Amino acid sequence: MLTLRNSENLKSKIHSIDNRGYKAYQELKGAYDFGPYQLFIDHVQGDPFAAPSRVRIQVKQERAKFPLSLFRERARKIALCDYLARCFDLATRKFCAGNRGTGKSGLVFIDAGRQEVLERSAVAINEDYVEARFFCGLPARGRTVLGKIAEKMFFQELPQVVEDSLLYERVNQRELAEHVYLAEDQEYIRDSLTGQGLVAFVAEGSILPRRSGVSDLPLTGRVIPLSSPPSLEVSFKTPNQGEIRGMGIPTGVTLIVGGGYHGKSTLLHAIERGVYNHLPQDGREWAITIKDAVKIRAEEGRRIEKVDISPFINDLPFGEDTRRFSTDNASGSTSQAANIIEALEMGCKLLLIDEDTSATNFMIRDGRMQALVTKEREPITPFLDQVRPLYEEQGVSSILVIGGAGDYLDVADQVVLMNEYSPTDVGKKAKELCREYPSFRAPERRNSFGKLEPRAPYAESFDPQRGRKTKVGAKGIDVVQFGSYQIDLDDVEQLIDPSQTRAIADIIYYAWKKYFNGRCSLSDAVRHIESDLDRYGLEVVSPFNEKSGDYARPRPFEIAAAINRLRSLKIR
Repeated sequence: MLTLRNSENLKSKIHSIDNRGYKAYQELKGAYDFGPYQLFIDHVQGDPFAAPSRVRIQVKQERAKFPLSLFRERARKIALCDYLARCFDLATRKFCAGNRGTGKSGLVFIDAGRQEVLERSAVAINEDYVEARFFCGLPARGRTVLGKIAEKMFFQELPQVVEDSLLYERVNQRELAEHVYLAEDQEYIRDSLTGQGLVAFVAEGSILPRRSGVSDLPLTGRVIPLSSPPSLEVSFKTPNQGEIRGMGIPTGVTLIVGGGYHGKSTLLHAIERGVYNHLPQDGREWAITIKDAVKIRAEEGRRIEKVDISPFINDLPFGEDTRRFSTDNASGSTSQAANIIEALEMGCKLLLIDEDTSATNFMIRDGRMQALVTKEREPITPFLDQVRPLYEEQGVSSILVIGGAGDYLDVADQVVLMNEYSPTDVGKKAKELCREYPSFRAPERRNSFGKLEPRAPYAESFDPQRGRKTKVGAKGIDVVQFGSYQIDLDDVEQLIDPSQTRAIADIIYYAWKKYFNGRCSLSDAVRHIESDLDRYGLEVVSPFNEKSGDYARPRPFEIAAAINRLRSLKIR
């Protein structure tokens, strides 16, 4: 329990360490009463170039006065915390002078997020208080303490940030309500999709294209709002927005077809991101997908550890067992097969596949190639021959972008043609073409999917040490560092935020200590982790028991994807 000291105590400490060596900042660690709020300096950085100091500000609800109705329900609470983190971020840009000195000196920032509304650890709220968890670069010239700037940060800038962002009376209440109620409506539609026999929904008027390849902001200028084909139109009566109408994509096998640059991949990308809630005015706020959807692609070079890829690949040369297939350097086809099986292992109910990022020989063998290379010589059962059994036997739907493999028309339930970013239902025409131009290929399915065998990680395959130090963390959005190994997540496309990657790194460490024992299956371990996160919050996985402010919650699929790509992983 931290002893709460008067804020003047902090001021006198700052004065006493002015112009001393940087390590003198360690004396500031502690809790301070600023009257309207409490300040907690939880971790002090070792030098100006190190990770910034971790700081919290807690405002009691007697002062903050956020209505209980805004955070009683989970979806509203996540959205409220997201909104307050964004307010805090804007306030730091408004009142804090920024970099002043060496390295990260003078910086004040919070993990505020991008276009998606994620569960984050940056802001916490309950009936007693609202708490912002952020980062400060304690200022120095070289490695000499700049006390006057530190005093300005704590006693002039931060009080203004708090007043501007953590009090209900000071935030934009109309904008806040829109933010919270939209998230609640998005969750309502997502929870309603299965009951209506749908896997995805995109509302009328949605703006799906993004501004550029490096910007997730909506395209401006000449844009074409989405309009639903009449045959696919559905509606939802939401709790706050009333009736929302748009295009519903039913369960089963759906093809998205069309010419190049007409919006096929753009629609699939919006569906892929529809597992997350989005900001108002994002353009995709009403593009909503069931939570158990996974984007699948080929991933040459990845490691695979004892995955049953036999529904897709059998009879490899030299008698290699594909029921427990392992490799340090997967091909396009073996990687795509493993990615699907690993997703099914975690409970995936919708596969999202773009022909452009798939292995051609995994997706299809046409009639001519079948005649040239007979089935006895071909170990791959194409996805074309498993996509319907996946739905009919496993209850797993698929949405595929198809530009050139017309044989997929034979197995499709729905076919959506994109023409200048406008969708048309051409399912009936596709069936007529299949009758008029029959395929000359023969089905090649050999094995049913059957029941997936549980895979249990051995604890000894996880070593967080690199040399004498524990080395667990993230490098941007695409890399987890775990001990001596780097886990490459570049092709895990629904991982969207570096804070999710940071959380995954610590989740692996947490699971290794608590659940990975060679008996608990990977899927069960991830379910236990999900339960712990629900019960205790994201900070439960912090290795130092800190109230870390830089986590965003990843989905179970991305947690498992990272574990499956650890090159030291051993499976029982």
